[in-house]
Amino acid sequence: MSPSVALGLLLALCCAIVALLGFLFKQRGAVGAPVVQWRHPVRSTGALFANRWWTLGILVAMGAWVFHVAALALAPISLVQAVIAGGLVLLTPIADRVFGLPVGRREWIGVGITAAGLALLAATLGNGGESAHRDFDGQTLWLYVAVLTVAAFACCAAVLGDTGRTGPVLAVSAGLLWGGSDVTIKAASGDLIDHGLLVLLTPEALAITVLSLIGLVVSARSLQIGPAVAVIAITSAAANVVTIAAGPIVFGEPLPDGALALAARLVGFAAVIAGAVLTPGPADRAEADQKVGPPAPSLP
Repeated sequence: MSPSVALGLLLALCCAIVALLGFLFKQRGAVGAPVVQWRHPVRSTGALFANRWWTLGILVAMGAWVFHVAALALAPISLVQAVIAGGLVLLTPIADRVFGLPVGRREWIGVGITAAGLALLAATLGNGGESAHRDFDGQTLWLYVAVLTVAAFACCAAVLGDTGRTGPVLAVSAGLLWGGSDVTIKAASGDLIDHGLLVLLTPEALAITVLSLIGLVVSARSLQIGPAVAVIAITSAAANVVTIAAGPIVFGEPLPDGALALAARLVGFAAVIAGAVLTPGPADRAEADQKVGPPAPSLP
């Protein structure tokens, strides 16, 4: 492994820890803010930032974002995301012991299975640690991001009737949007190194901004609905899966050698999906709501 890639992975580890704390701060702020209204995204966003916990979470998340951009510029996207995904194993104990969030048995099991699946993905990344793998085909990149964006909006449309799994489904949507943003950040990282702040004038910068902001609103609503730990885990897992997959699909990173390693990677993806499915149902969510308290009031 080259020194630059090793530094990138160290920055990814910093990103994982800081991002987790930012997520938990944002969750506390989201549940204390007025309910996000889809027809009034600007007003809803302003109401979120009026809550000091949400604002603190955003500031912490911005620090994580800086670490993330630097890591993506130095290391392959699949390795970076695998390291960040490893931070998911800390979610349940920190949420339970430090933030006092209600954590049920299914959430412990679901996060554990998801973490095991992500570990399998990390173990089967292949020999891709010698370069940053920043080369990509523009058409492949935009097609991949477009598919993620359409899938994210489809998730939002699927729960317009307020189904029993609105929070987790919106979490998937936010994860897909942020995954699309992360893939685009990776594509723009070469320009960042070569041209500095001029990268802000590129189409990639516009796509990153739009996807990030929409994902922020969707994530806020998913955190308001909850369950908190499940929503955070699903958002992280969805973003990590699609960004890890972008390694070979968009950036030409090598696939695992041998049928056994390839099968292990597929099992890893299946475990991540299974862990996401093991989220509390409507009855469990109602019980969690009783522990957390009544929902925040709607915006006028």
